[in-house]
Amino acid sequence: MANQVTVRSYTSPTLVLLAMDWADGAKFKDFLGFAILRSPGFHPGEKDGFLLNKIGFTPPGPHSQSLPSNVSPIQKFLWWDSAITDADRGKIFTYTVNPVRGTGPLDVKLHDEAASKPVEVLVPTVERDKISTWFNRAVVSSQSFSKKFPDSKKDLDAAMAWLANGLEDGFTQILHGAGHVCGAIYHLTDNEWVMPDLTSFAGDISLVYEDRKNDTTCLPAVAILEKAKKTKFHGEKRSKTNIMHNKFLVDLDKGRVLMGSANYTPEGLTSQANLLHIFDSQELSDLFEARQKLMIGDPSVPDTAKGAAWSKEVSVGKAKVRAIFSPEPKNQRASIDTVIDSIDKAKESVIFCMFDPTDPKLIASLLAVGDQKKLLYGMLNSIADPNKKKDSLSASGEAPRKPTPATEIKVTLFNRSRKDRKVLAYNYFRPGNTPAGFLPELSAVDMSSKSTLPPPKPAAGKKKGGGPPAVHIHHKFIVIDAETENPIIYTGSNNLSENSTHHNDENLLEIKGSPELAQTYFAEFMRLYEHYRARALWNIAHSATKGKLKETAKATSKLGETFTLKTTRDEWVKGAYKAGTAEFLARTVLASEG
Repeated sequence: MANQVTVRSYTSPTLVLLAMDWADGAKFKDFLGFAILRSPGFHPGEKDGFLLNKIGFTPPGPHSQSLPSNVSPIQKFLWWDSAITDADRGKIFTYTVNPVRGTGPLDVKLHDEAASKPVEVLVPTVERDKISTWFNRAVVSSQSFSKKFPDSKKDLDAAMAWLANGLEDGFTQILHGAGHVCGAIYHLTDNEWVMPDLTSFAGDISLVYEDRKNDTTCLPAVAILEKAKKTKFHGEKRSKTNIMHNKFLVDLDKGRVLMGSANYTPEGLTSQANLLHIFDSQELSDLFEARQKLMIGDPSVPDTAKGAAWSKEVSVGKAKVRAIFSPEPKNQRASIDTVIDSIDKAKESVIFCMFDPTDPKLIASLLAVGDQKKLLYGMLNSIADPNKKKDSLSASGEAPRKPTPATEIKVTLFNRSRKDRKVLAYNYFRPGNTPAGFLPELSAVDMSSKSTLPPPKPAAGKKKGGGPPAVHIHHKFIVIDAETENPIIYTGSNNLSENSTHHNDENLLEIKGSPELAQTYFAEFMRLYEHYRARALWNIAHSATKGKLKETAKATSKLGETFTLKTTRDEWVKGAYKAGTAEFLARTVLASEG
């Protein structure tokens, strides 16, 4: 009798990620992938139904439809149920995974004797064990968004709500039932949700906000709050640090704190990948309140940095949480060095999703995880070739003979991102460089009408304004051993850079003892990572020349990344059944229950 498929779920309030493994797949060259049956199905009254696959055995056409996975098998060992809705939270779904064998579209058979045991999965609610969690979708560069909103200007409110994915609810919840709120906000411009919530709030609000000569972004919102009749507002500008990069609100009455990576801007809540948490904890709220009070009066950097250290561990439900607030004193690196130490002690895996970490020791430590035959996945906003950047060249235009450690590690990161693809950057299908049957995707949505700021002025010689900022991956989190019972999460506003450590106002949390939360981070991360990985690999394998698609056949063959299903096992599994490869490690570790 064949060994059964093993399945493990990783859940968030908006998706179910399934990790699948079939050890016996190594024995069958005609192993075509997996069929995933869900019960209940996808329509009212439907007993069950197979998860769909957008990829088929023939190249997609202009009007191609997704096919059920028993006909169009999933040729991956990680797959998510993207049909989970808000109404599904708190419900149980059962998944059964069958290996599929055959030779092609006319020869596809379920290998029933090796089917997995039915796996029951509870879709979590937003609040679990005193921690509420929201991840936005942010994937403006997606087929789903392009098809759902072909002209986002015509239905901007709905487009923003789809991208926000409930992230906006955090503001309503932190203000609900509160009488006194304090906070620190880097950029406050969102006129879709945040400003309406703040101006309609009947209690007292005290905010520290960024206000320097070269950054007056918050001033229009501050003026609105000062004029709001129902709001008792007290604002304090912050100008002494490089930037006041915090983004948090504290309910002083109930002891709750809203924090995360999201700036309170239209883009920060929608098109830029971000997250928010509400921690129901008096002790943690007290720490953030104390930090806000310290910043009132605009103290100097040395005065703010005095006593910077990790807090005592506080309990939030089952989780154990510590906080540290930057800036730290010169020559002190308690925040980054603690993260590095945890990375170095990782047992099985590290994932990270960050805007632009620039600390050489941190990046070297992250890359070493993969070298040590542990799982490593990384997602950054951009990865540029430092040798092509002006600031990395000498006056003569030649690369400096003695590059700085920061430049050296960027070169290493760039090369590694091209070599093993464990760390990738935001990418999208561009016009003139798009797979057949796919839409060239949007890279930005103009949300200036939803901002307290006036629309950007056109650059010299141009008729249109500058548009939204080119930030897509804005997360700041690292999760260590997410699939184990002892994960560690680092999250907050801190980009883990020199500026974040010594020159900015920042916050960083260390969270232990919550496997459920770590698995939510993992599920949401893999959704982003797999989404952009396909685009990055396609763009690496192809280049656009004068608006026409130029295909590098050798690169395409090497990557094996075409948008059609393969007809033999070895075409799609790559190294998944070869011990020692990253694919083998992912297949065997992620589907295992320990």
